[in-house]
Order: sequence, then structure tokens, then C-alpha cells
Amino acid sequence: MRSSTLFLLTVILALASCNDALVFSEYIPIRDGKWEMDDAVHFQVSGLDSTQTYNMFINIRNDNTFPFSNLFLITELEHPDGNTMKDTLEYRMAEPTGEWLGKGMGGVKENKLWYRENVVFPMAGVYKVNILHAMRKNGDVEGLSVLEGITDVGLEIEKAPNN
Repeated sequence: MRSSTLFLLTVILALASCNDALVFSEYIPIRDGKWEMDDAVHFQVSGLDSTQTYNMFINIRNDNTFPFSNLFLITELEHPDGNTMKDTLEYRMAEPTGEWLGKGMGGVKENKLWYRENVVFPMAGVYKVNILHAMRKNGDVEGLSVLEGITDVGLEIEKAPNN
């Protein structure tokens, strides 16, 4: 009995310490796997240490109905004082052979994508991250009104390793 309790405690501690650097992780499901062009995914983050540097990641879960090999996103990082940094990002989602990148079994793959590296959050308060897709078909000027195949969008913030 004592050895099984000790084993269980060891497993729990090992799982809890898997990623000590992780300070924020949240996923927002995309309804029916259909992400509308004007439907931004919103995250709010607070309580970050202004003396610490962080790495930020966008996590994307896609299924086999995602019709592209890459993904364009528009992101906004809004500081508590209202200053906003806007980026247009491109990520590769599949090999040239069509094989999905990312991790996962079955029909859903998860990609952990670099967003910002060595970020400092200099002021106390709520930081907001908004993410929109910016996909369009080749040759079309207008973006896709609905992007199929994205099931979840996530944001992770980790403490950057000391250099």
C-alpha cells in the first residue's frame, strides 16, 4: 500500500513539473471547425512579471478539412495603456507531399507556432491578444469569409530561458 501511494505521488509530481516555464495556456474552440473571417479569437493575460522575458506561441489545431498547406494570421497584442502591436504571420501547416505537420493521432493535428520571442510585459494590467485568419484562395483579392478545418486556437506564454 505504501509503495503504491509513493508511486502515485511521484507520478503526480512528475506531471506537475513537466513545464515549469509555462505561465499561460488557453484554447478557444472554433465552432464547427469553421472560422469566420471577422471573428477574432480573444485572449486576456494579466499577472505577468515585468522583470521576466517570455516567449509566446500560437497553438492551432486543424483537421483534415483544412484546405491549405499554410496559414496566414493577423495578430494584435494590446498593452494595458492601449498601445497595440499588429503582425501578419505565415505558418507552414503541411509538407509539400500533403502530410500534415504537428502532433496528434487521427484526424486532428496540433501545431505550436512561434509568435513572439523574448517579450517583456513592462506594465501591470491586462494584455489582450486578438487573432484573425487572413486566408484567401490564390488569385482572389477578397479573403475567405469562412476558413474550414481549424478546430481550436490557443495561446501559450512561457518564461524565456536565461541566456
